[in-house]
Amino acid sequence: MTPEDKGKRGVIVVGSGGMLGSEVVESLKNAGFEVAALDFPLVDITKWESVCSAMSRMDSPGLLINCAAYTAVDKAESEQEAAFAVNRDGPANLAEACEKLGIPLIHISTDYVFNGKADHPYGEQDAADPLGVYGRSKWEGEEAVRSRLARHIIVRTSWLYGSRGLNFVKTMLRLGKEREELKVVSDQYGCPTWAFDLAGCLVKIAGRALFGPAPVPFGVYHFCGEGVTTWYSFAAAILEEARERESSRIARVLPVPSSSYPTVAVRPQYSALDCGKIRESFGIVPPPWEKSLSNLMNRLYELPAGKSGE
Repeated sequence: MTPEDKGKRGVIVVGSGGMLGSEVVESLKNAGFEVAALDFPLVDITKWESVCSAMSRMDSPGLLINCAAYTAVDKAESEQEAAFAVNRDGPANLAEACEKLGIPLIHISTDYVFNGKADHPYGEQDAADPLGVYGRSKWEGEEAVRSRLARHIIVRTSWLYGSRGLNFVKTMLRLGKEREELKVVSDQYGCPTWAFDLAGCLVKIAGRALFGPAPVPFGVYHFCGEGVTTWYSFAAAILEEARERESSRIARVLPVPSSSYPTVAVRPQYSALDCGKIRESFGIVPPPWEKSLSNLMNRLYELPAGKSGE
């Protein structure tokens, strides 16, 4: 950070209305940061003029966090222009704006930049090889940030879920009440990540970037829930948590291969992420995904953290 940054507490959060962005805004405010929340239509990150106009209204910000993204993996195959506009051109515009303002950028990326053929959790140094439009657009967004702004941190995450918006956990809870049986793929592996945990990670990085005391090690980092699982095992855990908290009928879950559940976009078969670098550089230790899932369920059922329903 520069001496000028030390007096700046303001953080701009772009994509503030989304599942992650809303958690980031709340977590930053709880930590005492001044927050400027920006989302469409207040800012259209695909348009340079819109970004410039929105940023000009900010009062001496010290940092920008970009949570905006096109995340419809299957739709992206037929909406390539839209996916690349949001996931590549948008980050490019934000990086250029941050360069002009002289502030750092924290940008969120994805495990889908990898092809899923590894037999170990991916490290930041592993080569990217995205399988579909979504993954390619996110990778090119990373490249756009790297080429335009030296003071950047890219945080890749995976299997993101939360209490807001549409996500796998909420879908399983809904379907679990509507059906007697659910079939979920059991041959895709990854690391479920609670948006609340990722928001906490970003707050810690923001604090380090703005207030030190040690210099910020800019670059790429991985953050996801600790532990590797399958979509099937994740779904089974979700519905088991639900059974502990309500008496209504909850569907049983059956494992099936990916071949029996074809999708428009090919998913990486193994996209677990190694979080050792963020632990060493920032002291950030991701919690086990099972614990985070339980805490989310407590939030959804309005129970105190660490308590289970009857």
